Amino acid sequence: MTRIGVVGAGGAAAAACYALDRTVPDAELTVVEKSGGVCGRAATRRRGPIRYEYGANYVKSADERVVELLTEHLDTDGLVDVAEPIWTFDREGEVSPGRESDEHKWSYRRGITQIAKRLFGATEAAVHRRTRIETLRRGDGVWTLVDDDGEEWGPFDVLLLNPPAPQTATLLADAEWDDPLRERLAEAVDAVPYRTIWTAVLGYEFALDRPYYALVNPGKDHGIGWIAREECKPGHVPDGESVLVVQASHEWSVERYDDPPERNVADLAAMTADVIGEDRLRAPDWSDHQGWRYALPEGRVAAGPLEDAADHGLYPLGDWVAGEARLHAALRNGLETGERIALAV
Repeated sequence: MTRIGVVGAGGAAAAACYALDRTVPDAELTVVEKSGGVCGRAATRRRGPIRYEYGANYVKSADERVVELLTEHLDTDGLVDVAEPIWTFDREGEVSPGRESDEHKWSYRRGITQIAKRLFGATEAAVHRRTRIETLRRGDGVWTLVDDDGEEWGPFDVLLLNPPAPQTATLLADAEWDDPLRERLAEAVDAVPYRTIWTAVLGYEFALDRPYYALVNPGKDHGIGWIAREECKPGHVPDGESVLVVQASHEWSVERYDDPPERNVADLAAMTADVIGEDRLRAPDWSDHQGWRYALPEGRVAAGPLEDAADHGLYPLGDWVAGEARLHAALRNGLETGERIALAV
């Protein structure tokens, strides 16, 4: 039996477990996740009949393997495609039509977290939520995890690390692992730069009529980077209502990250009203918010330390390993990591 431990239940971890379940018949998969959900920044919340995605808004059909995974291997019941286009806006808030694209923008009626839920559900993996790992231990050729209650998990022959790079770097820096690689790997992971995003979700009891699904600021020179209309996703928002997911720019988010949420929401609602050209948007009927301190990696970890870590049965994975801040990239990286482990064990 091959004992495999996984820290973090993001999209890459779910895809890796899916691949391992099919390629390593005797694998015993144990996943520990600090939050109460799965799929990491591809997150869904509910408010009565409303569902909204306040992190990754959709998964693009930009990778053949991921397209095959979602449309052929997983249950497609409830899979939805956003038909409306993405337009742009500039520093002054001037909106312009975007480029035509034939790529799909997929989610699910029950929310984008269905990706990880369906992947884990198709395996024998044991997923333990609300379990925060504080210490990694390496000894006698195996890995052991210690959570914040002092409980030990393992031993594991193979260990996968799926948290964002800064959190993975902290785990590695504090690991009880007497090997020069520990420090070198921790430094390489910690060097991956990240964008911070503060997100406001704005709900309105009226329908917003616009010809686009979302607006993006490609120049990164506005206080807002992204505005998406959640009602464009079938099954997410009842008729006659609107829900906007507004993601602030990195600079705005860093400056305002710890400010009172009510103030941030009000300021983002005002800026959104100016960009979209609808004064009623200044006063949402309800709101929600989420700060993503480690939202989007802007680089990839050096390959050398990763290759050496694999010799010790250690495999970091995620979009920051793939080098592309996209959900499809994380899923592809998870599949490839699982298959790589299968060849090694």
